[in-house]
Amino acid sequence: MFCKNCGAALPDGSKFCGACGTQQDQAAPAYPTAYQGSNNLDFTIFGGNLPAVTIKLGAGESIYTQSGGLSWMDSGIIMETNMRGGFLKGLGRMFSGESLFMATFTATAPGQELTIASSFPGNILPLELTGRTIIAQKSSFLCAQPSVELSAYVTKSIGAGLFGGEGFILQRLTGTGHAFLEIDGSLVERTLAPGEQIKVDTGNVAAFEGSVNYQAEMVKGFKNILFGGEGLFLTTLTGPGKVWLQTMTMPSFAKRLIPYLPTGSSN
Repeated sequence: MFCKNCGAALPDGSKFCGACGTQQDQAAPAYPTAYQGSNNLDFTIFGGNLPAVTIKLGAGESIYTQSGGLSWMDSGIIMETNMRGGFLKGLGRMFSGESLFMATFTATAPGQELTIASSFPGNILPLELTGRTIIAQKSSFLCAQPSVELSAYVTKSIGAGLFGGEGFILQRLTGTGHAFLEIDGSLVERTLAPGEQIKVDTGNVAAFEGSVNYQAEMVKGFKNILFGGEGLFLTTLTGPGKVWLQTMTMPSFAKRLIPYLPTGSSN
């Protein structure tokens, strides 16, 4: 079940929320009523390389995003901003690249639409979790249904944390329902068989299922290290499970822009 005030995940039958202390209804369902029996969501992704997603909500349905993520919405939608899960979970989200506060948008009438745009050129990846876990790069979360929980994910591998391109803290999505991720550049989906591996340049891993093993591996060969231009380490993903790869990374994009930025007064 979920707290009726802050949306935190609670054990079924909880009388009070451990995050905000609000008393709960004893007959509260495991998920908000709007999502019971089906997680169908009416949405449209548009905009090409500058994408946005428009989501149509029925009365009582909600979507949450990080603070400041909204582009526009119909008048029949109300917004509530809170830490969603309490201070500690909010702090974990901050370390994974999101804001401390999250905004929840709830429709008060049928057929209400809101639009949330990506903050960087690329793609928007829609995901239906259906109970699976998705691990994503930092700052990739765009929005999700309240039955999806966003939290920080700490990599178990020291090598992956130091050299995998994203650091030790990534984002984890769990629960049931739809979520949307921001992808830098073009998107490629791969399904890895058990034991199948793919080696990916630093930062080009956008997301992967929780069943996929994520490691950093040193590039072999003296000349490859000195002249290969790919750095000392590659990220190794081992199946089974799906992985989502991106053709662009924000750090590499910014690095290419630096030579063209003004460095001082032209006088």
